[in-house]
Amino acid sequence: MIPRYTREIAARIWSPENKYRIWFDIELLACEGMAELGLIPAAAVADISVRGGAAMAAFGAADVERIDEIERETRHDVIAFLTWLAGHVGESSRFVHQGLTSSDVLDTCLAVQLTQATDLLLGDLDALLAALRARAEEHKYTLTIGRSHGIHAEPTSFGLKLAGHYAEFARNRMRLETARREIATCAISGAVGTFAHVDPRVEAYVAQKLGLAVETVSTQVIPRDRHAAYFSTLAVIAAGIERLATEVRHLQRSEVREAEEFFHAGQKGSSAMPHKRNPVLSENLTGLARLVRAAVVPALENVALWHERDISHSSVERGIAPDATVTLDFALTRLAGMIEKLTIYPEQMMKNLAALGGVVHSGEMLLALTRAGILREDAYRIVQRNAMATWTRLGEADAAGFRENLLADPEVAGRIAPEALDAAMDPALHLREIDTIFQRVFG
Repeated sequence: MIPRYTREIAARIWSPENKYRIWFDIELLACEGMAELGLIPAAAVADISVRGGAAMAAFGAADVERIDEIERETRHDVIAFLTWLAGHVGESSRFVHQGLTSSDVLDTCLAVQLTQATDLLLGDLDALLAALRARAEEHKYTLTIGRSHGIHAEPTSFGLKLAGHYAEFARNRMRLETARREIATCAISGAVGTFAHVDPRVEAYVAQKLGLAVETVSTQVIPRDRHAAYFSTLAVIAAGIERLATEVRHLQRSEVREAEEFFHAGQKGSSAMPHKRNPVLSENLTGLARLVRAAVVPALENVALWHERDISHSSVERGIAPDATVTLDFALTRLAGMIEKLTIYPEQMMKNLAALGGVVHSGEMLLALTRAGILREDAYRIVQRNAMATWTRLGEADAAGFRENLLADPEVAGRIAPEALDAAMDPALHLREIDTIFQRVFG
């Protein structure tokens, strides 16, 4: 986690303090479950709860250092924590971790941390969706040029552009909810997952208290296909971030200038060129999206562990779990703010729409000629010929526009009324079904 791209609320999820508190909760809940079954004394559980709870309530940096110190000797993080806990609990600590294996604690804790992170990400998505919807509604009928292959295509609505991104992030939210359900899984099943030393009802108790589901078959670890699916979902969301960021980067180009990131008072764009207003936020988001997607291949490679388990996945997840979730949290928050403050230039959009002399209406003109009785192949040839004549003379003093070239064409003259050409070149045609599409997106 790089502090520059980390929000404190996200960092806390992956802090040692939060991790050890979750470990304690898991151990205490397992004890409670055993006590309910009469397997360990209820008085001992009360002692663990009071003494251990007091130690965790006061838990701080010094305790983290003490656990680290123990781990330097034991070379085992869970044993180091249990040793520290025993020093605070005393005699009743002999009932802690009975029948459990380290992965029961580690994997269940990771599930809790990932659900905490996911809940934060779902809130981030809600904020982004709200920003996209507000700007889409604001510019629902703002005409702009649509582009395919980076080249002017036909008119569209700027609000429709944003509505498309809204729909994508709405799908991403549903994907993340599914990923949360899959990752929110508890395993308290013992050394190789056979429940030889712990009753399955203890696992069910811990899972219910933590808001998790029980793992169907844990082989000592929770199967990593769940985690692979989770990080793949984060990557898809990151891809959506990059798609929107790339659109903003293009629209802010000097040759386009249809929209740009808000430029703050006192902001500087370049150390050498004082005039610069660069799309730094969307460029940053493009880079952050790459970092989130980088977690996918390691997560997929974690699926194939040896036999019932190994720890080849452990070092990977210590990196990608905090890094991917924290980075995505930062990126979604940054993107929502960028959209809220995005500066939009409808007048420039209209200038760009008209910049090619009207040829962007060639599709409707083709249909108009066919309606006038001209065969489609002939109509296409006529329209393309006049579009190319318009395109190649753009900027020349005596150059005619697309409409004028068509009216002067011998194969068109007298076969279609000028009013029909004007109707075909009305950009408002492309807004006729905007309400229909918005209804599909927003309901």
